[in-house]
Amino acid sequence: MGYAVKNQTLLTIDMGHFHPTENVADKLSSVLMFVPEVLLHLSRGVRWDSDHVTLYNDDMRLMCQEMVRTGQLEKFHIGTDYFDGSINRIGAWTVGSRSTQKSLLFALLEPHAQLKKYEEDGNYFARMSLSEQVKTMPLSIVWEEYCKECNVPSDAQALEAVLDYEKTVLAKRS
Repeated sequence: MGYAVKNQTLLTIDMGHFHPTENVADKLSSVLMFVPEVLLHLSRGVRWDSDHVTLYNDDMRLMCQEMVRTGQLEKFHIGTDYFDGSINRIGAWTVGSRSTQKSLLFALLEPHAQLKKYEEDGNYFARMSLSEQVKTMPLSIVWEEYCKECNVPSDAQALEAVLDYEKTVLAKRS
């Protein structure tokens, strides 16, 4: 970190190399005060290993929310990890990339301006209430529409395509 600050270069933050109970997202807004940009290696740490397929989980949502909340999304460069020896690479890539995109979508759909206004007004009840409402907003509907607009398979269709690939291609390699 000291090198990145001294030389004003990208700082790399690797989610998989922090303590499993540590919230890596907490570091983003503070490091942006000292370095021009941040390279993120988004992965799912497991206690005995560091790099696994990203999932749409609390750690990923918090990381993406923090990136968006800084108001400096353009300063983040995202790399993801698709390692998992127990599943095929196509399936790992499909789940990992979609989980990362869903986490970003969740963060981008958050009503930032209203939450910030409640915070500035000292209306902590309203901020808390709206934060709770966000958790159950219909992300899946927006995600499905996004997939349609991008002309890519829905989650169910992607699952079927990967299962078919396993059956028709990967099974022949065994």
